[in-house]
Amino acid sequence: MAFLCAPAAQAQDTIRLAFPVDCTLGETCVIQQVMDRYPGPGAQDFRCGPQTYDGHQGTDIRLPDVEAMEDGVAVLAAAPGTVLGTRNTVPDTGSDNFPEGQDCGNGLVLDHVGGWQTQYCHMAQGSVSVTTGERVEAGQVLGRIGFSGNSQFPHLHLSVRHNGEHVDPFDPADANTCGLDAPSLWAEDLPLAPGGILSAGFADAVPSYEAIQAGTADAETLSAQGDAVVLWGFLHNGREGDTVEMTITSPDGDTYHSQTITLDRTQAQLFRASGRRIRDPLAPGDYTGNVTLIRDGQVLDTVEVAIPIR
Repeated sequence: MAFLCAPAAQAQDTIRLAFPVDCTLGETCVIQQVMDRYPGPGAQDFRCGPQTYDGHQGTDIRLPDVEAMEDGVAVLAAAPGTVLGTRNTVPDTGSDNFPEGQDCGNGLVLDHVGGWQTQYCHMAQGSVSVTTGERVEAGQVLGRIGFSGNSQFPHLHLSVRHNGEHVDPFDPADANTCGLDAPSLWAEDLPLAPGGILSAGFADAVPSYEAIQAGTADAETLSAQGDAVVLWGFLHNGREGDTVEMTITSPDGDTYHSQTITLDRTQAQLFRASGRRIRDPLAPGDYTGNVTLIRDGQVLDTVEVAIPIR
């Protein structure tokens, strides 16, 4: 599918987009996927990389898990405009159960000057706080991030259109090309991590993927006479050949456990876990875990967590 976009100069002159989520990029939220720039089957992002999927027409700003979503994270208007329409009744059940034809879930469309529109998808049921015909300003709260529609994780999908055609806000040049480094539509430079760690924690066994996605996998304490000590890490945009270093350090500073795992395929989201069974009672104290994602010899992200073992 080919997408035709406005020339970069025109895009730069007519709209500037504020970041549309009330979160700290790289800390409490990440940009998981961007627009597909490849004109045929297959997918390629604006940097000629794999941080997208076939036919994806927007920017996905995700939260680590459902627990973070339930804390309430506001969706903000990216630019001044008028509300063209809203939807507010789709349940936050993700791709397992959404009404036919409502892939976007809850959300809205804003109409801006010069033929520009922005669309906001997968918002929380009942959270959309604006109405059709209402005038909004940039940065105004529109609702909250949710898990509605055809979604694999809690996030905001933001689509940008000019005269009905989708535009990549990171590089609004012709969508049949990539890597041209055209001026972006964002009002401020956005750090776009090529991969990273969403969350990490300890458990007494390898947790289920469902628990990690829900945000309930991390134990608050472990028993020195329990079954095992397991360190887990939840990652985004891992690529084949990346390595994940997982290290557990005992209270005296010695390495209790260490493993390096090589990823065998590229995945938008994944988790890895590593640890040891408890044969003899452990020395009590605070144990530290480090999860590090490495690509081509360079550290992309590292997270440290700690847990008391009694």
